[in-house]
Amino acid sequence: MTMTLFASAQRWLRASRPGFLVVSLVAAVLGVVIPQACGCGWDAPAAVATVLLAVLTHAAVNLYNDWGDDRLGSDAINTQRLFPFSGGSRVIQEGVVSAEAMLTAAQILAIVVVGGGVILAARSGPGLLLVGLAGLALGWAYSNPRIALMGRGWGELAVALGWWLIVIGADYVQRHSFSAIAAVAAVPLALLVAAILWAAEFPDAQADAASGKHTLVVRWGPRRAVWGYAALVTLAHGWVGAWWWVDWLPSTAWWALGAAPLSLAAAVALGRHANEVARLRPAIALTIAAAVGHGVLLIAAFVAIARMR
Repeated sequence: MTMTLFASAQRWLRASRPGFLVVSLVAAVLGVVIPQACGCGWDAPAAVATVLLAVLTHAAVNLYNDWGDDRLGSDAINTQRLFPFSGGSRVIQEGVVSAEAMLTAAQILAIVVVGGGVILAARSGPGLLLVGLAGLALGWAYSNPRIALMGRGWGELAVALGWWLIVIGADYVQRHSFSAIAAVAAVPLALLVAAILWAAEFPDAQADAASGKHTLVVRWGPRRAVWGYAALVTLAHGWVGAWWWVDWLPSTAWWALGAAPLSLAAAVALGRHANEVARLRPAIALTIAAAVGHGVLLIAAFVAIARMR
């Protein structure tokens, strides 16, 4: 019995793509620490609940995305995927989990998240409901086969908005109101998470095009998409520098620029091997490292300010 439960847990953990959940963890923690820098209160139980709900929301979106890609047929014909970075978890295609079970699991997680969000909103304020519902709507529209923002060239924007909302919502829980500083600080992390999706579209481009999933890489072609990627990450890091320069971000926020070399290395690797799928793994790994590194450094920057108070 114990072995059966363990095997089942392993299957669902794999389906949720745990390696990517760290970006939601980082975004939620960033939102939690921003209010501490201004002495806006500290609610430890709410902080833990916020981080947990953010990760569960991401897991639900990943499960739903696998189901949506299975309906479109892109994962089934994807022979160039770079595990674990692109092409989904493939648990449906390998017969580990049925498509129906995947959809059901995503719906169950969504119900849990909504229920937890309502309880947390009762503690922190009704504005959290707006943030949570907007995030779930983006996750649904991103993968739903009838809307499929991911296949209409709007995937990166949807992802950026989703992670921007995680920071906004986590900040709101602690502050009990919306904050301009959180809205500004969340932008570069949101853009760098969108860059993860952008980089992962390169190895999937052939299968996406064949299944009618017209991502930006499919629409623009690899070479133009490389320049788009470079512009996106440049905007992300430039945003930090600009808002730090005008004193909107704390004096320590420049620390987050320590992740910029990772983005530069990723852009160079992507440019060199845009048409060589087998050699794209370092570029995607560096993109993930840049997003996580930026988030961790910005968290440290806000914590440092909080400790000075």
